[in-house]
Amino acid sequence: MSSRARLFVHLILALASGPASSVPNASAPGIYNSSTTPSNLPWNTYNYCNAPHVNAKHYSKPNQDAKAELVFLNVMMRHHKRTPDNLYPNENELNPTAGWDCTNFLQFNYGGGGAQVYHNTLTPPTHPFRSQMWNGTCDEGQLTAGGLQDAIAHGKDFWELYHGTLGFLNQVDESEIHIRTSTEDRTMQVASGMLFGMDPASAQRSWPVYTQPSTIDSLVPSYSCPQADAVRAAYQSVPAWTDHLSQNAGLKARLDATLGTAGLADWASWYDHFFDTFSSRTCNGHTLPCNSTGACVSEADAAQVFAIGDFEYNYIWNTAENATEYNQLTFGVMFSELAQNFISFSAGHETHRLRLYVGHDGSLIRLASGLGFGQQSSLRWPALGSEVVMEVWKLKGEFYVRVLHEGTVVEGMSWVPISVFVDKLQAQVPADIFQRCMQVSA
Repeated sequence: MSSRARLFVHLILALASGPASSVPNASAPGIYNSSTTPSNLPWNTYNYCNAPHVNAKHYSKPNQDAKAELVFLNVMMRHHKRTPDNLYPNENELNPTAGWDCTNFLQFNYGGGGAQVYHNTLTPPTHPFRSQMWNGTCDEGQLTAGGLQDAIAHGKDFWELYHGTLGFLNQVDESEIHIRTSTEDRTMQVASGMLFGMDPASAQRSWPVYTQPSTIDSLVPSYSCPQADAVRAAYQSVPAWTDHLSQNAGLKARLDATLGTAGLADWASWYDHFFDTFSSRTCNGHTLPCNSTGACVSEADAAQVFAIGDFEYNYIWNTAENATEYNQLTFGVMFSELAQNFISFSAGHETHRLRLYVGHDGSLIRLASGLGFGQQSSLRWPALGSEVVMEVWKLKGEFYVRVLHEGTVVEGMSWVPISVFVDKLQAQVPADIFQRCMQVSA
């Protein structure tokens, strides 16, 4: 196995400039360069490029009476792989000459009743701002053809389990399946891929997906909450956070020198942008960035960034003092919606068998934290295609919820009375959330 494969497949290296204990999961298995998990690793190994998900081969029914019946599904997932969502100041210099190629993925955008147009992305060679964009035919944050194929495979596995093995879903039809996405094209395209994987005939018809206005979308989430911003700013100003920035000053200096990011606040306050730009490249088969002098981001530094990313996500949404308040303020509206789904089902008002949400990493990390996954072990950056499945089973006239994360049953959530699960969701909804968000504490 090559050094690169060992680096990105087997381990996230411990931070070189600080103690390993300062970074949760610093040596945990992780894959950052392929949608396929090597056969010599467990099937549910953390794969940032393509998260493990429910599938017939590794699924087990609840350890309850054989008469237990699956009656309802709520699923939330992250979109699959895409191009980077952040750009370097001189992006064009830092990419291979061939650039990013998206000509193998047609993006349709048309109005009902109009011509079925699709758009191609082109960067004119004479554009005066061309240095800020890579060469090629891909836009920033765009789902790639590989991401669509991962979504199709995901949908196929999902259908094989819940239709073929369990016989729960009967048909791929909007009468059974309700889909909600964010307003980003990539989440709608992943929904499309999921449906095609479930039933290729779905490509021959139109399908409704539901969104909320982009300014108040609870799934991203994107609604304004100044109080939440203040809470987060406070716990990112203490040593528990700032120490990891100072401990890794050498890493930051090396990255800035190679990538031209010195002095940019968004690249200095956390490692989110570095994580995104590195993982998007490696997951889609690109090399790590090199500048015009021949200096390249090293594999060791990239692995260090991935470890820091896990630490930051776990801290912000799980372990920081007041992280719970921040999570509840920013995702409370979504928790309320999920609770209402289960309440409506219990009352006999639900007409769908499956409610599928396709969101983002920010959606999945908040859901995982609110459900308490981080009480058992450190949370990691939600991988592409990351998935939380909330099953409802009926036994002797009573409803129970079972939660699976990345295809594995969550400890302590294998058989929860639905009323208890609803209480758990509602406990994450602050009273008077709008007023709480808008009234910033002094």
